[in-house]
Amino acid sequence: MLDRPQRQQQTSRELLRDLAALDQALYEAVTVTSTPALDYALRRLSAAADHSKISFTIAGLLALCPGRPRRAAALGVAAIGVASASANMLGKRLVRRPRPHRAEDSPFPGRHVPMPASASFPSGHTASAVAFAAAVGPAFPVATVPLGLLACAVGYSRIHTGVHYPGDVVAGAVLGTGAAAAVLAAAGWQGRGGGGFRPSRPAG
Repeated sequence: MLDRPQRQQQTSRELLRDLAALDQALYEAVTVTSTPALDYALRRLSAAADHSKISFTIAGLLALCPGRPRRAAALGVAAIGVASASANMLGKRLVRRPRPHRAEDSPFPGRHVPMPASASFPSGHTASAVAFAAAVGPAFPVATVPLGLLACAVGYSRIHTGVHYPGDVVAGAVLGTGAAAAVLAAAGWQGRGGGGFRPSRPAG
């Protein structure tokens, strides 16, 4: 008979194995689904998100407007920095998950982007895109929905183009959300009814 710690370890291993199998199955379902109308757009989006070029461009446009948009841009850029460092310097080095295997006879090779040399887990593109959206949104609410949708599209594009498993993208989204929360907290922003987020004032 296995004692309780051994049973718990075995259950944990089985759960991780099942989750990995589900992750693989979801990835393969995407790779064999024909979506010619989406392939070109998602490939371009995935490439454009390299090094957070899209987010930095949006931040630059926001920074042209004084007040709330400029503050939102600064928070968003800071969140990208935290998310990118966490994903690339910690997550990828600790987990070291191999990238998905793309067969040479893939039915839709035209949707692929170059395979990165870094580890697969978590998705750095997703982490940065979500971090930017989650940090800008509270400070500039009108951008919340558009940036949220853009972040979701960037995350999915990494699966569609064959460089990430769905689990990598989910982990990147969680990491990006945490990075944004950390930046907002460090900046002293607090939610207040009716007006979104405003810098907190020192007590006294």
